[in-house]
Amino acid sequence: MKIVQQKYHTPEGFSDMIMYSDGEVLIGLLFENSRDSRKFTDTEETVDLPVFEETRKWLDLYFSGQEPDFLPAYKLYGATSFRQEVSGIMRRIPYGKTITYQDIAEEIASNRGIRRMSAQAVGQAVGWNPICIIIPCHRVIGKDGSLTGYGGGIENKISLLTLEGFQIPRHE
Repeated sequence: MKIVQQKYHTPEGFSDMIMYSDGEVLIGLLFENSRDSRKFTDTEETVDLPVFEETRKWLDLYFSGQEPDFLPAYKLYGATSFRQEVSGIMRRIPYGKTITYQDIAEEIASNRGIRRMSAQAVGQAVGWNPICIIIPCHRVIGKDGSLTGYGGGIENKISLLTLEGFQIPRHE
């Protein structure tokens, strides 16, 4: 599969982002220089694609403080059924709200009719997410309220949550 990319320039206070596509749909949206950029090697720059235009419109709305009412076309290549399930739960986290890895684990355990699901396994699935912000992994936090585990950098996670109006707890 040929993967193409294009840069998105974010507002001040955020790292720029790289959009990735298979030529038809969005397959990745990552902060520049994030640890997750290794997921997309051997890419080419491209002038433009309709999906990049759609993604830019979505991001422009989001970074202006609005909650977009549409989604760019995307596909989660390589997603196991568990990763798909976790991604589906993340898509339902309301703008400006957070949930914990444990909350997701408990929902999956309930859906599957099992006693317990590992929050650590959920954390790995959340960390796998190749389409940040649109699939809002930044809204998943630790059980104690800690802002842990963000591949795009903790500074970007704090900035995203702040943009959405979430009050970041101050730890002295």
